[in-house]
Amino acid sequence: MKAIKTVEPWALEPLEKFLAEASARLCLLTTPTGQVIAQYGFSRAVDVISAAALGAGIISSSREMAVMLEEPAFDALNHQGERHGIFLAEFSSPRGGLVVLIVYGPESSPGLVQLFFEEFVRDIDASCPPPAHQAPVLAADFEKELNDNLRTLSGGDV
Repeated sequence: MKAIKTVEPWALEPLEKFLAEASARLCLLTTPTGQVIAQYGFSRAVDVISAAALGAGIISSSREMAVMLEEPAFDALNHQGERHGIFLAEFSSPRGGLVVLIVYGPESSPGLVQLFFEEFVRDIDASCPPPAHQAPVLAADFEKELNDNLRTLSGGDV
């Protein structure tokens, strides 16, 4: 298995288990705004950033579509292509909302990913510490922290 790159150590063990069980090819764990917490399988930082932004946009659009249709929020979205499937879901954790984006191949299935996703959410709840305190939205060293996180997630220079 390729290495999981994470900026939050508590996410590592639940992600390793989920990725192995669901046979995922790519994975992102983000906040609903697209801030990356962990990634697996991406080879370039620009792909991670693009996928995180697209996932956040899809989650936001789906949430608003549910409001327009007077429906409860959609639990998860699944798109099945010829060679790949995409599973995208938002869920609650002790740290607030989180989003998982999974890309899987023919060795997996939507049902298998959904089954292990439910277990993943329970594992995240168990491993995720509650937030210590609310940090300022834009810390004084925001750019440095952003570059450090990107470097960690991409495994190289930014």
